[in-house]
Amino acid sequence: MPDFERINDLPILPPRARDAHKGDFGRVLVVAGSLGMSGAAVLCGSAALRGGAGLVQIAVPDTVQPVVASGQICATTAALPATESGQFAAHALPDLLNLAKRADVLAIGPGLGAGQSISHVVRGLLEQTELPVALDADGLNAIAPLRPGERLRDSPTVLTPHPGEFARLAGTTTADVQANREACAVHFAAEFAVVLVLKGAGTLVADGRRLYLNRTGNPGMATGGTGDVLTGLIAALIAQGLLPFDAACLGTYLHGLAGDLACDQLGEEALLATDLLANLPAAFAKYRTG
Repeated sequence: MPDFERINDLPILPPRARDAHKGDFGRVLVVAGSLGMSGAAVLCGSAALRGGAGLVQIAVPDTVQPVVASGQICATTAALPATESGQFAAHALPDLLNLAKRADVLAIGPGLGAGQSISHVVRGLLEQTELPVALDADGLNAIAPLRPGERLRDSPTVLTPHPGEFARLAGTTTADVQANREACAVHFAAEFAVVLVLKGAGTLVADGRRLYLNRTGNPGMATGGTGDVLTGLIAALIAQGLLPFDAACLGTYLHGLAGDLACDQLGEEALLATDLLANLPAAFAKYRTG
């Protein structure tokens, strides 16, 4: 395993100037959702807004745009060509690339579904844009497995897999991943030149040289949609100027802290992903005050 430095201190998100405007805090383009999974796009876009991004646009297949637009009225939406099954069509890629020209960071993956058109769209965005990307869920599955030594892209990329998704990316088994979490995370991040967020109890953030172990979070967060929230949150922090590794460290901390605050109110069994969104303001406040 490559040598690495253990990181314990969280990065500092600078306070906002009194004369700041929304353009100062970045533009996030969320590429997410499909028929039956419109909620993933809403959660990711909502987390980008709660995470402090100045402007958020959610690009979705046209079949679900009305649902997503009504689910988060503080974001703009873009309705793009869809397949008969309600996923992004392959010919939606040029429209997405045009939308990306007005963004500072991309959040790709939640609720996209699977298939050739999704692989085409995801790989096209990764290969044809130089923006930082936070890639999750079906976005990860669209590029799996990665070939040994493959350079995914030259621009900053944050991958946020759970152990099963990571196993598919790395061409191994979930059991092997869980038995060697730190070694797997550091080696993978170094080999593919990415920031890796390996989710689970004690989420790890690695860039091949540094490793951060997150200690916030609880079992109540093991429910659908919480990963979508993390993706949007990390993208928002990058949009505000944090480097991808720092954004991933702070994002995982705030995400878990919001989950802990929600758990204090609701218990583990009743916790929902939307409860993390509701508790992100308090998580930011607690982070600010130490």
